[in-house]
Amino acid sequence: MSGPRPPSVDAVLRAAEAGAHDLAGRDRAAVVAVARAVIADERARLEGGASASTAAVLAIDLRLRLEAMSEGIDGEPGAELRSVINATGVILHTNLGRAPWPEAAIGAAIMAASRPSMLELDAGTGRRGRRFRAVEDEVIGLTGAEDALVTNNNAAALAIAVGLAGRGGVAVSRGELVEIGGGVRIPELVRRAGARLVEVGTTNRTRVADFEAALAGGTAKVVLRVHPSNFAQTGFVESPDARELADVAHRHGVIVIDDLGSGALLDTARFGLAHEPTPRERLEAGADLVTFSGDKLVGGPQAGIIAGRADLIEKLRRDPLARAMRPDKVILSALAATLRLYRAGVAHTQIPIWLQIAAPLADLERRVNALVASLGSSVAAARTDSTIGGGSLPGQTLPSWAISIMGPAPQKLLAALRTGNPAVIGRVADDAVLLDLRTVEPADDEALMEKVRVVLETGLPRRGA
Repeated sequence: MSGPRPPSVDAVLRAAEAGAHDLAGRDRAAVVAVARAVIADERARLEGGASASTAAVLAIDLRLRLEAMSEGIDGEPGAELRSVINATGVILHTNLGRAPWPEAAIGAAIMAASRPSMLELDAGTGRRGRRFRAVEDEVIGLTGAEDALVTNNNAAALAIAVGLAGRGGVAVSRGELVEIGGGVRIPELVRRAGARLVEVGTTNRTRVADFEAALAGGTAKVVLRVHPSNFAQTGFVESPDARELADVAHRHGVIVIDDLGSGALLDTARFGLAHEPTPRERLEAGADLVTFSGDKLVGGPQAGIIAGRADLIEKLRRDPLARAMRPDKVILSALAATLRLYRAGVAHTQIPIWLQIAAPLADLERRVNALVASLGSSVAAARTDSTIGGGSLPGQTLPSWAISIMGPAPQKLLAALRTGNPAVIGRVADDAVLLDLRTVEPADDEALMEKVRVVLETGLPRRGA
């Protein structure tokens, strides 16, 4: 190989050990692995024509990477796991991790992660008990269900519930044969569970009578209703009444599973949005089981929740797949803490997504005016609309206020805002960058202002630059 070569691993390690911060106490194999990564990066630099670094300089890089890893910071160059201010106006932004957890959930998660807990121990008998029954009791209290089971996400909840059909049929309206996210489609999920798909009605109109005809043959074991939580149909459309469909299904001895997707535990209509059916409402309308997410509109950690008849839940609990789909102690603790906020009647004041949904327009206007006044003439206040996102309440919007930044190259300005820490994520509308304050925590206003100021002071990108 021609040209300069990087120092050896031993040379870098000797230089690091001779520095002010030696490597005593660290696992030797781990340190060597990081040193090799440092040298590999140096080799790539040299091949690109850069000047060579000494072993002492590479030793500094090695120590910095090790310290960053020790502090829980991603030490790899170009890492994307960093602080983000969501100024997109999308409350449940899938690419940004969806719902931030309430403080109670964060505290519960830390407690569960840092010390032993009564995860599967019955305090009364001292013997093994049901896995963290507390969270299931919270679900029962909120939904009125006889029993409940928690999985690692709602796709898992739906997959295991559909398994109740065995090799029999699962009757689904053609208008509900949808993709629920991540490329997962209802027909494929049903087939993967080993059941047979029975398509009912048409894409835009399905009636109870269509299900009656489909169930008359006796081959279907489950009626699956899929709530349109991530899409909307308008115009010449019709869907069966939940109570009437449940009555017909039960006359044929068929189980009714109602997948609510995002799952709302508060009445969304009180916040100026369309009413989203709640698990309690669907159980009262005759569903045997309902499935919904623990994140999204619930506002907690990612989890799937199944609530309904005790005998069916017990069958699911004994299914071998239930173990493969179960959440860990941290998720269970955080979900229980989130659900307790609903039972205490404070969800709308303590769960971040509901605080954002309920934020008064006047408060958003006051905040945006204060920020615009501090930033000067390069920006303006703009009325806009926020969306819920995350596969929830499609087409529904909330009025909001945003910082508007005009410039000849808005996409380049967006890219500049995404750099550094914190990264600010906005959107473009009408050739302007909009930073929607409905999805920005008030505590982040100052950090947002400073980031915008820095980007503006470096000069707005020129067209074609």
